[in-house]
Amino acid sequence: MGLFDRVSRLVRANLNDAVSKAEDPEKILDQALMDMQEDLVNMKQAVASAIATQKRTEQQVANNQREADTWQQRAQLALQKGDENLAREALMRKKSFVEAATTLNQQLTLQSTQVDTLKRNLIALEGKISEAKTKKDMLKARAAAAKANEQLQSTVNSMSTGSAMAAFERMEDKVLQMEARSQAAAELAGANLEAQFLSLESGDVDLELEAMKAQLLGGTSAQTQQQLPQQATAGAPAPKSTAAPQDKAIDAELEALKTQLDNL
Repeated sequence: MGLFDRVSRLVRANLNDAVSKAEDPEKILDQALMDMQEDLVNMKQAVASAIATQKRTEQQVANNQREADTWQQRAQLALQKGDENLAREALMRKKSFVEAATTLNQQLTLQSTQVDTLKRNLIALEGKISEAKTKKDMLKARAAAAKANEQLQSTVNSMSTGSAMAAFERMEDKVLQMEARSQAAAELAGANLEAQFLSLESGDVDLELEAMKAQLLGGTSAQTQQQLPQQATAGAPAPKSTAAPQDKAIDAELEALKTQLDNL
C-alpha cells in the first residue's frame, strides 16, 4: 500500500469520525425529512409533467385520427365525382395521418406506463414520508430522553467526585461543631447558674449556723447565771421569782432551735 493511499484513508477516517461526532439526531432527522419533502415535490412535478405529456399525446392522436377520417371522406367524395387522382391524393394524406396516429399511440402506451409508475412511486414516497414523520417524532423523543439521562448521569457523577459534595461535607462538619459549641455553652451556663445558687444556699447555711452558735452561746450564759446563785447558798437565800422565767425562755429558745433544725 502506498503512502498516498494510507494518508487518504487516514484523512477519510478522521473526517468520518468528526462527522459522526458532529451529527445531531434531531437535526439529521429534520434534514432527512426536508430532503424527502423536496423529493416528493420533485416527484409530483414529474408526475404532473408526465400526465400533461400524456394528455397532449392523446390530443395529438385524436387530431390525427380526425384528420385521417376527414381525408377518408374526401377520397370518397372525389371518387363519387369521378376524380380518381384527387381521391388517390386524399388517401395519401389519410395514410400519413394514420401513421402519425399509430406512432403517437405507441408513445401514448409508453407514457401511460410511465405515468402509472410515477404515480405508484409517488404514493410510496408519500407513505414513506408519513412513516418517517412518525418515526422522526419517536426518535427525537428517544434522543431527547437519552440526552437528558446522559446529562443527569454526568451531573450525578460530577457531584459524587467534585467539589460540590465536598462542600456539603465541610458544611456538615461545621454545623456539627457549631452544635457542639452551643451545647457546651449551655452546659457552662447551667453550671455557672448552679454554682451561683449553691453559693447563695451556702451563704444562708452560714448565716443560720452563726445564728445557732449565738443561740447556743446565749443559752450557756443563761445557765451559768442560773447556777451561780445556787452555788452561793451558804448563807443567802435564792431569789424567788427570777429562775422560773429564765428556764422558760431557754426552753422556748431550744424549741425554736429544734424547729429550725427540723426545717433544714
